Amino acid sequence: MKIKSDYTNTPQFTELNVKSTLPKELVCLDEIAHNMWWAWTYQARNLFKSLDQDLYEQVGHNPVLLLERLSCERQQAIIKDKSLMKHVAEVYKMFREYMDVKPNAKRASVAYLSMEYGLDQVLKIYSGGLGMLAGDYLKEASDSNVDLCAVGFLYRFGYFRQSLSMDGQQIAKYDAQRFNSLPIERELDAEGNQVVVEVPYRDYTVKALVWRVNVGRIKLYLLDTDNDFNSEYDRSITHALYGGDWENRLKQEILLGIGGILTLKKLGIKKDIYHCNEGHAALCNLQRLCDYREEGLSFNEAMELVRASSLYTVHTPVPAGHDYFDEELFGKYMGGYPEKLGISWDEFIGMGRTNPDDHAERFCMSTFACNTCQEINGVSKLHGWVSQKMFAPLWKGYFAEENSVGYVTNGVHFPTWTASEWRKLYDKYFDKTFMSDQSNEDIWHAIYKVPDAEIWETRMALKVKLIKYIKDKFTQQWLRNQGDPAKVVQVLEKINPNALMIGFCRRFATYKRAHLLFTDLERLDKIVNNPERPVLFFFSGKAHPADGAGQGLIKRIFEISRMPQFLGKIIFLEDYDMQLARRLVSGVDIWMNTPTRPLEASGTSGEKAEMNGVVNLSVLDGWYVEGYREGAGWALPEKRTYSDQNYQDQLDAATIYSLLEHEITPLYFSKDAKTGYSKGWIQVVKNSIATIAPHYTMKRQLDDYYSKFYNRQAKRFATLQAKDNKLAKEIAVWKEQVAQKWDTINVVDKNLEALHDVVTGKKAKISFTLDEQGLHDAVGLEFVMLHNTPVDDVNVFKVVPFKLVKTEGNLYTFEVELNPSVAGAYKYGIRMYPKNENLPHRQDFAYVKWIG
Repeated sequence: MKIKSDYTNTPQFTELNVKSTLPKELVCLDEIAHNMWWAWTYQARNLFKSLDQDLYEQVGHNPVLLLERLSCERQQAIIKDKSLMKHVAEVYKMFREYMDVKPNAKRASVAYLSMEYGLDQVLKIYSGGLGMLAGDYLKEASDSNVDLCAVGFLYRFGYFRQSLSMDGQQIAKYDAQRFNSLPIERELDAEGNQVVVEVPYRDYTVKALVWRVNVGRIKLYLLDTDNDFNSEYDRSITHALYGGDWENRLKQEILLGIGGILTLKKLGIKKDIYHCNEGHAALCNLQRLCDYREEGLSFNEAMELVRASSLYTVHTPVPAGHDYFDEELFGKYMGGYPEKLGISWDEFIGMGRTNPDDHAERFCMSTFACNTCQEINGVSKLHGWVSQKMFAPLWKGYFAEENSVGYVTNGVHFPTWTASEWRKLYDKYFDKTFMSDQSNEDIWHAIYKVPDAEIWETRMALKVKLIKYIKDKFTQQWLRNQGDPAKVVQVLEKINPNALMIGFCRRFATYKRAHLLFTDLERLDKIVNNPERPVLFFFSGKAHPADGAGQGLIKRIFEISRMPQFLGKIIFLEDYDMQLARRLVSGVDIWMNTPTRPLEASGTSGEKAEMNGVVNLSVLDGWYVEGYREGAGWALPEKRTYSDQNYQDQLDAATIYSLLEHEITPLYFSKDAKTGYSKGWIQVVKNSIATIAPHYTMKRQLDDYYSKFYNRQAKRFATLQAKDNKLAKEIAVWKEQVAQKWDTINVVDKNLEALHDVVTGKKAKISFTLDEQGLHDAVGLEFVMLHNTPVDDVNVFKVVPFKLVKTEGNLYTFEVELNPSVAGAYKYGIRMYPKNENLPHRQDFAYVKWIG
């Protein structure tokens, strides 16, 4: 036989996990590493960095991975370093003092459900603004010491990492997360096993493992279906944010809403308020309805309790941005729920339709949230009004400006987004009560006492820090992906810290109008290449993999950035994440935002910039409508000049060019020969910090949720469920009676003669007598005056309530006295509505009859 020169079988490898063991002197570091407190505490981050600076960079600033990879030799060296061990002791003392504070029992307890959370770049369970907001919210809940817990997903792949090809095409890459190397822990039951939650899907069950993120004092529970209990079709439910088809999206929203409540039940957690951060979590109210039904309550009684204790925050300003599901797909997974609720299928699916009886209309999660939550809010004052109009068709008897949709303007978590250089400066000059009283503008006015030179030095230090970060992070990446090494070197050499640096960094959707700056390339060329007043633009952001138009914008900006005249003057930074965002919002001089009005629900990146002495140049949209102050930044008008978007884009672009040429760059570069900085520019920075920043902290936002919603709802919920849900049952019975008799209530007499001759200064009295069909003072009347044509989108001129003046059996007589003071042509109507002092607002029971 011939002997083969090579002969072997297929290698068989089994994964081997070699766990590091920390010496007892360093065990406290593991406790800190597994609590996201370090993510917003610069002393803790600096401590981990000092353990091994090179390794800290290699592991992407992940303290869990850092400790895992510390060699035994390095561990011993740390223990022998007295100075370093002193630092360890000081930070651990800070941590324990923070953690040992008990929750504030005087404030309502809250369960918060969201599809994503932006806590730190090492934990990839976020994609964009919604996640940033949710992550900041949990951090502030911890700092404010409230009784809150949260539910979300532990994504195996998270959101995609972005790189650009040599021609500027976005490349999406999904990296699997190694859960055991993340700052998370398995949630264990009494027997020491990881908690598993069983979530019903059609005729089978999906099992989700429960993980826990310690966010300071707050617990965030994450569900994970990528386990051996599930089929390959269901393991992928928690693979990626917003990934897959509509069926997978529905499966995700079932897991978040229904699975989220089942998780809290399994952990024995009950809260006063259940807060849905966007419509993705709306089905939490479906599970809560089922739970109350199992306790023996009727559907209507259960609905009273669920609505009273639920809040829905909407972040999307247009109906097309909400999730809709075809009836066939929705029925495939939800067909068994009407029986559990004791209602018909049509009644159930109608809860997710604007027109419940329209069988062609798809089920909308946001509509379901509106129908099952007592309170709804937008995320800025302007967005609150936009949301009122968007949801107005749900309550057809009321005009948009009358409905109960409110708002809480988004804020940002100050310790997370404020650079340590500014934190130290604020600590030095601001009152010691600052961190517990962040919304107090008087405290922030201390910035005016800070020497101009110190402000300038802080700003320049952060600009240099940004440039160093870009060179460290992007040099090799650009050389690898973008071809010509000479061009890459040229770009790096042209990043000038003395230039006016402008940032435009956000999700690349077309309504964000990233293209505005490039409307006139010749004019832009003159702006960026002015030798006396150089300007540098940084662009960064991702487009959804399915958004071809957004990806096209990125490609176009990349192409322009490679033109000789713009090389090193317009720079696109890839893979926008929290780490890069922190550098940019503190390192540039101007933060630019140019959305199509009024499509920016709120926006928060500009608020982060404010905390760091970075000035905004923005369209008056979202938060900036409220935030803009003259002398503290620059603004493009809120109102459109043209209905044609192309004309409006051209006008806005010309306005930006003009502001840069005639106001912004002249002010920035009017530098004093002795000091080397512009006193006028420093004054704008100080005005921005003093008058804008204090109003856009996450602490202010959290306090607003408590004052506007949580406390009031919790009080009402407690009243409804007292004495075996006595009041909830009474309201349910009352609503049923009114609903049954509503169409039989009729007008038996009326007197409208005074309306034939209405003049200003002369009172006019009219009356109606109704047969209430035995409902005993259950209805009210009001005189509704409308503008003949809406004024600024407002229809209602005045609403005057009738007074009940006489009762006789079932007959109720109402009168109203009108005293017009403004002449003009109007329309009027008489609106009848159910009245009950125990209702929170009209939209809670939006029966309306117009009579005449």
